[in-house]
Amino acid sequence: MLRGYLHAYASRVSFLQRLLDAALIFSVYGVLLVWSDGTWDTVRIVAAVLAVFVFALIAEMHGVYRSWRTSSLADEIRTVISIWTFVVFALLVLAFATKTSAIFSRIMMLSWFVAVPILLAAVRLVARGGLRYARNRGANIRTVAIVGNNSVGHRLIEHLESMPWAGMVVKGVFDSHSGEGSTIRIGTADYPLGSMEQLLTKVHAGELDAVCVALPLGEEERIKALVNELADATASVYVAPDMFVSGLMHSRWVDFGGMPLVSVYETPFNGLQGWVKRLEDIVLSSLILVLAAPLMIAIAVAVKISSPGPVLFRQRRYGLNGLVVEVWKFRTMTVCQDSDDVPQAARNDERVTGLGALLRKTSLDELPQFFNVLLGSMSVVGPRPHAVIHNEQYRRLIKGYMLRHKVKPGITGWAQVNGWRGETDTLEKMQKRIEYDLEYIQYWSLWLDLKIVFRTILHGFIGKNAY
Repeated sequence: MLRGYLHAYASRVSFLQRLLDAALIFSVYGVLLVWSDGTWDTVRIVAAVLAVFVFALIAEMHGVYRSWRTSSLADEIRTVISIWTFVVFALLVLAFATKTSAIFSRIMMLSWFVAVPILLAAVRLVARGGLRYARNRGANIRTVAIVGNNSVGHRLIEHLESMPWAGMVVKGVFDSHSGEGSTIRIGTADYPLGSMEQLLTKVHAGELDAVCVALPLGEEERIKALVNELADATASVYVAPDMFVSGLMHSRWVDFGGMPLVSVYETPFNGLQGWVKRLEDIVLSSLILVLAAPLMIAIAVAVKISSPGPVLFRQRRYGLNGLVVEVWKFRTMTVCQDSDDVPQAARNDERVTGLGALLRKTSLDELPQFFNVLLGSMSVVGPRPHAVIHNEQYRRLIKGYMLRHKVKPGITGWAQVNGWRGETDTLEKMQKRIEYDLEYIQYWSLWLDLKIVFRTILHGFIGKNAY
């Protein structure tokens, strides 16, 4: 009787989650304001309401309030913290831009910025702990049947095994080729095998909450027939993609003029995701340019004095959708090459100046690219842009190379913070860099961007391969 009890109240629970988060953010602000002897005026009220609104908007976009069965506690806490971090950055930039930062107590605002994510995480920890306790005792679980005794079905079962907190209990594997009454070992447990007739009997008897169809796409007629037979039952029905679809970059279902299609090669920055990415770039690049302005002026003077030539080096690179963009850097060489034959900088490269070697080693030569970000041709985080001639060379040698241009090029990236920075003197090194670039595009999230930024700050400015 308790199986899936909360499912009927899912919309109400989801609404309460949203309400609780909003109330927590606002009430912590109010308590700290009273504690710091502050007063409720228009600016302070607007700041609190804006924080609640921005957090709620981005949380909706990232699916924070979807069923907890589909995401882990660690993933949700990381997402919540990254969203709140973004809200903090946005509020700071807005305060500086409107010249209202002076009216806020520094201690009060810092306490608010720190306390909110801790409490948001604590609420989720307690709530999920209660659900796990209930599910371990057989309450609020959902029974699942897997259709397809094959690699896709087995992989799906292993995935469900890895997330016991979801309360999804597999009751069997069903296939027209499976022998009734036998079992199969998958992962760490044995699962009963059954026929399609047994599956339909269990579904119509109300013994199953969900059916996951894991048949190959080539068996379209079988899938269609099974879905039709399950149409008069109350069980939820899901179709798991086979190895071909699930291995594609950023593959997902999209509405294409009213017709559902599988997106194979697509940018993750469509719609609201694109607005979030752009706002992130504006906030981060503005902060960095303001903080680094004195240093950039000093570097510009040093470059001009140390060697003849322009302060900035402008090079053509491929940007979003393969369009050519001009990327700015502090000049670090005695020449400014941007031709059809541009050798990569190598160790002890005679073209690099003494000051240029230091700038390249510390990545300070990249600082002008934050202007590129602010103007919209680059992003703070993304695949590093290569010279046009290098793109033309590697696109013929590495499968999927040009897919990295489904997003804007970045100042730092997933490949760089994982050690694939600097000269790519072998094809294998470039292949590894592209592998990380495509992985970034496939699994992009605001949290991943912030993680890359923090890792760049901590470890990425100085590298053994940067010269």
